[in-house]
Amino acid sequence: MSLDAGIKEVQQYWDSRPCNIRHSKSEIGSEEYFNEVEQRKYFVEPHIKNFADFPSWKNKKVLEIGCGIGTDAVNFARHGAEYTGIELSGESLKIATKRFEVFGLSGTFVRGDAENLSEILEVQKYDLVYSFGVLHHTPNLEKALIEIKKFCSEETKFKFMVYSANSWKQAMINEGLDQPEAQYGCPIANSYSVPELENILKKIGFGIKVAAKDHIFPYDIEKYKNYEYEKTPWFREMPNEIFRVLEKNFGWHLLVDASLN
Repeated sequence: MSLDAGIKEVQQYWDSRPCNIRHSKSEIGSEEYFNEVEQRKYFVEPHIKNFADFPSWKNKKVLEIGCGIGTDAVNFARHGAEYTGIELSGESLKIATKRFEVFGLSGTFVRGDAENLSEILEVQKYDLVYSFGVLHHTPNLEKALIEIKKFCSEETKFKFMVYSANSWKQAMINEGLDQPEAQYGCPIANSYSVPELENILKKIGFGIKVAAKDHIFPYDIEKYKNYEYEKTPWFREMPNEIFRVLEKNFGWHLLVDASLN
């Protein structure tokens, strides 16, 4: 697989430490490990389940762009989807594949990137194209969207999450008080406003049906690394209803439901 320099950097970054790989202290590849990874991911990011809507895709063809170590992947498969996952990181893909073996699930996994999707996967139409927290890491979003369009019909739902430019997290990053990912040195982590995404998608032929924000990480980082869930003082004292208002208006995750126009 031949990659351009930017995509190669992204691949090396995620190969060095696959996303969420430290969500459990159990032996990597064990059933206990995978269960703990899943529990922690959906505890910290509970909005994923509603956004993905796993039960709706039973007996439907699902293509996930950037499956990582397979947490959402196993849930699509468990709910009866005909699942295909694309993943740039070979290390992540090994874990995702092992995960399906451990739980006796069937699916198709292909190594590659979104910008060259039709070169690595036979073009066919899917009921859902899904990507959570991936497309903001690709150097050329428009190129990726052009490729994704090839796998969509007018009935296809295209659901994805990218980082929000108008967010609490981006403000902290801009002031040098935070970084996009848990580990340092992420080579590409773009963020987008809704109007910016609308313009990009419109050029390709997609339209946004729903766009919503969610997710502000409220926990003390050092304690979180030790699997302790203690909120930072400013969030600990905040009423939950106010915190939810912040998430809906300044959340880091921009959740987009789109389709072909």
